[in-house]
Order: sequence, then C-alpha cells, then structure tokens
Amino acid sequence: MPLKKHLRETEPFDRLSEEGFSELASTARSEVYPAGTFIFHQKDPPTGWLYVIRSGLVEIVVNSPGGGDMVVDYRKEGQFFGGTPIFSGETYTGGARAALRTECWLIPAATLKAVAARHPRVGAYFTRIVLSRIRQLYSQIVTTPTQGRPAQLEAYPFKKRLSEIMTTPVFSVPMTLPALEIAPLLATHGFGLLAVVDAQNRPVGLVSERELVNHFLVEQQDPRQCTAGDLMQAVPALLPPNAYMFEAMALMQSRRLKALFVVTDGELAGIVTPRDLLHYRSQKEMLLLGNVREEASLAGLALIRNSLPTLVRSFLAEHRGTPEILEVLTYIHHGIIRRTCELTLAQLAANGEEPPAVRWSLLVMGSAGRREMLLAPDQDHGLIWEDLPAGATARAAEEFFARFGTALTENLLAVGYPLCEGGVMASNPPWRGTLRTWRRRIQDWVNDPEPMKIRSSSIFFDFLPLYGEVDLAHDLRVAIASEIESFEGFLYQMMTLDLRHKVPLSLLGGFVLEKSGEHQGEISIKQGGLIYLVDCIRIFALERRLPVTRTLDRLSGLEGLNVFDNETAEHVRAAFEALSYLRLRNELAQVDVGQYPSSYLNPLSLAKPERELLKEALQAVSKLQDATRRHFSRSAF
Repeated sequence: MPLKKHLRETEPFDRLSEEGFSELASTARSEVYPAGTFIFHQKDPPTGWLYVIRSGLVEIVVNSPGGGDMVVDYRKEGQFFGGTPIFSGETYTGGARAALRTECWLIPAATLKAVAARHPRVGAYFTRIVLSRIRQLYSQIVTTPTQGRPAQLEAYPFKKRLSEIMTTPVFSVPMTLPALEIAPLLATHGFGLLAVVDAQNRPVGLVSERELVNHFLVEQQDPRQCTAGDLMQAVPALLPPNAYMFEAMALMQSRRLKALFVVTDGELAGIVTPRDLLHYRSQKEMLLLGNVREEASLAGLALIRNSLPTLVRSFLAEHRGTPEILEVLTYIHHGIIRRTCELTLAQLAANGEEPPAVRWSLLVMGSAGRREMLLAPDQDHGLIWEDLPAGATARAAEEFFARFGTALTENLLAVGYPLCEGGVMASNPPWRGTLRTWRRRIQDWVNDPEPMKIRSSSIFFDFLPLYGEVDLAHDLRVAIASEIESFEGFLYQMMTLDLRHKVPLSLLGGFVLEKSGEHQGEISIKQGGLIYLVDCIRIFALERRLPVTRTLDRLSGLEGLNVFDNETAEHVRAAFEALSYLRLRNELAQVDVGQYPSSYLNPLSLAKPERELLKEALQAVSKLQDATRRHFSRSAF
C-alpha cells in the first residue's frame, strides 16, 4: 500500500492537503527490519525519523526494573511510532522492536516539522501527546520504584506476550500439497508439525507425524490420493501476537491442544506449542492458572483468591499498566467463579439434583462483566435459561435454578466474594429467569425508568456470560438495543440519575471530604470518580449500540465513531487508568495492615504527586459529566 494511502487513513494526517502528502512521500525512504530487531531502544536519543509501518508488526517495549524487556503496546500496518521525541527533543520513553519481519517508511524529522508548521492539526496532535498532564503524572507515579523488596511471585505468564515466545517464521504448506511430500519435509527440517494454510496464507489446520501414522498405517489410506488438507487437524485456536502467555496456557490446557496459531490480520505470524510454554512455567504460576480448574474445594479456591495481593505487588514492582493488571485479576476471578459454579453443580448432583436438560447460562455483571475487577469485588450475577412451555419441565427448571442460585451465592461468599448490597445475585428471583422473563424486565426498565430500575439496568447492561450457553446472552444484547432504540428518552433519564452527584472537588479545586460516619475525612475513588466515568461511557455506548462492555473498549469504539475527539478520549482514558491505579494501590495498602479493601482513602495522606494526579483525574471526570449532560439534554425526547 502506498505511503499516501496509509497516511490518509491515519490521524493526524487524514486531513492533509495533497501538497503535504506529496512532501512527506517524496522525502521518505524504506527500511526493512528482521523479526527481533530493535529499531531503537528506550532512552535512546531521537533517531530523526517518524516510522510508518508498511507491513509487519512492531512491539513497544520498556525496561523492567528486574531486567529484561516488557511489551506494553503494539503498532500494526498503517500505524506510526517514534514521533513524540521529534517535537519534545527528549529520549524515547520506550523501545521499538520488530515482532515480525517489518518494513517501515522513514519520514525525516525536518519534513515532519515543516508539514506540522503549515498544518496546525498535525502539530497540535503531537503537542497534545507531549503535554497530557494526567498521562504525565500517571506515568511518573507508576514508574517510580516501589519501596521495599519486590514481590517474589514469578509473573512470566502474565507479563510475557505471544510475540515474545512464539516461533516465527512458521514453516507452512498449502492445503493442496500431496501427502507424499509431507513426511520428507518433517524429516528434513526436523519439525514436529507443519501449519497448513489456504491460498490467502490464513492458517486452516496443522499436520504432524501422528496424522501421517493414523491415516496411512492405522486407517491404511492411500497416500497418493491425499493432500495436506485431507490429513490436517482443523485449526486448533487463533490468538493475536499481543495476547498474554497466560491466555495461551489456559486455552491449551482447557482444549488439550498441541499448538495454537498466532495471527495478524488473519495471516499466520507464528506458532506456540506446549514446549514454548514449559520454558516459563513454575509451581507458583500454575497455582493461579492451572490449579483453579483442578481445585476440588471451596477452601482451596479461597486460598488462591487470597494470593492475589502478592501477584499485584509483583505487577506494581514491575510498573505494569493498570489495564493489564485489571485484565489479569479479572481473568483469575472469572476462573474462580467459574470453578465455584462447577463445584456447586457437583454438590447438587451429589444430593440427586441434576440440572434440567435446558440451555442456560451464568451471567456476571458490574466490574466482572466489564472485566475491571480489583482485589475485593462483591457478587454481581444472574441466571438465564431458554424459554419453556408451561408445565412440569418449566416448574422443575425454576425450582432447580432457584436452589442452584442460592447455593452458588453461598459458595461464592465462602470463597471470599461478599454479598452484593443491592441484592444483584442469582439467589434473588429478580436476577434469574427465562429469556422471555429477562426481555420483559429489560422492557420494563427502559419504558418505566424510575430510579431503582435505572440502577438495576446500569448494573445489568454490563453483563457477560461466564458459564453455559453464550448465545442466550447475545439475544439479550439484541433486546437491550431494540428497547433503547424504541424509547431514546431512557438514556436521558439514565443520564439524569447517574449525574445527580458531582466529583468530590470544590470550586476552588480542594477535596470535598465525608463530614461524618465511618469514612469521615475520606473520599471514595469509586463512588466519587470511577463510577461517574464508567456510567457516562456506558450511556454513550448504549446510544451507539456498541456490543463491548469494557470501559476502555467502549471508549475506543466511541473515539472511532468520532463521538469523542482524540484529545478528549486520551484525557478520559488517562483518568480511568489513574483512578484505577490509585484505587488498586489503596486496596493493597489496606490489605497490608489487615483491613478489608475498600475504595475510601484520605487524599490528604497521599504524596503530593498522587494528590495532583487524583485532582487532575477527577477534573477530567467532571468535564466528561458536563459533556454527557449537554449531549443527552439536547437529544432528550
């Protein structure tokens, strides 16, 4: 793809004049970087180039305090990197390494500056990145060395990405390759297996020595009549290069896979085998990963849950980003909840109570549904099962799921998940039912938006199917979008309720503290900041019918739809990460002194940089509230 076409589709170059495009293209040169090559390192002085990726994949890496590199981001075809130091004059804050064979266009710094001088939007884009106050404060605090000895839990499965451990390039064969040619390839090159690709280089399966033995010796098929496509196992699993190692470990364990493919834009980029994973395994790691699935007792699951603070200390010591920490914590919480569900079913089965032969699913909501769980999430869950004709089967299903919902709630409490103060649990009738029942509830919430119903819908609309039949949840998504579309005034009512309260900052910028009660002299990072941000983004996402639930995914989707410009989106993104980080740090500090984690803290006890970060983040949330109020007041029915 020509450089001009790449730039036309990429901010901030998407509105350049033809003259600007021609100037950039005429001075650019091409450079190829083999896989694993560093283009530049963290803290290197600027090279004098803006790098635009023509093909391949680039990892953005930072130095770990314990040594080695950590991948924190990726740049794909059409994206660029290395531009900020051209305008800031500072060293690179991270390194750039080719994850695959990568070809880049290199645009000279002088040309970029000249174009930026004539096109203010280009210059403003890079200036905005340099001057983002929240992002600067957040980055400074996150990368400040942690006091004391770092946690000793090995974190390889959590910090390593597949691009760092996969085998690349992959030796592949076309589906049409005659079977007689496969065995010599395996023997000559010493491969244990071969990837099979279609005409577009998309992986469709794999062939190993076992397939050859099964087909030609056991089943005695004629090798002259077979091709690689006839012999192959269907493609086992696909993951992107930026997926974490723990995701691959979980997938390969649960499906008993002997390999999985790493793909970029549908094309084969690498392969991961159990041997690749074994190099990094340890007993402590598998306690959190494999043992969740194998644990046979609630007490054992509670021990695993109680080990999470140690993992978080390890992450903070390595300066891992908050979104990454939330992702891993949620992954483990989900595994524990899923395993608790299985143990609950086994308990009922031991008492002669088997689930009815109907399709059903366990839904998790709130932070669990958004995949934003911290150290001490409470229970937010419900049950849905397929519609049944009135009669004995329907009554039996209702009776079983009532007992199951109650038992599950009790077991999750035993594992360490507190009861939901609002009663959002499958043990309560309003949070379980058939698909038809749930549709009626959604219709009632949307068409009669009184405060309690809006609160219920706010929690429910972040649902995620965690166990059972996923397609039932898809039907609910369709029902939500349909009801909101038929009564757009619901979003106005949701906005009115969600924005009745403001962030705890005075007009002069001071903190507004609780005046009495258990938390006198404190503020809640969750109730006073994060919840408003999450609510606002949810309302916009519902308006645009975005199917995702994670706050940052919703924000990216809204940015892509031009609901938010890039500057606003970056401020909101940084505020979310900063508030989540401060809340996580606070929870960990409470655990260290024997307290149960909560979101309340005394902001005056924070160090000055953290107080400034908290204020900046809350101010960004306040601006988001104002923008939400203006938008939905204009679009009110």
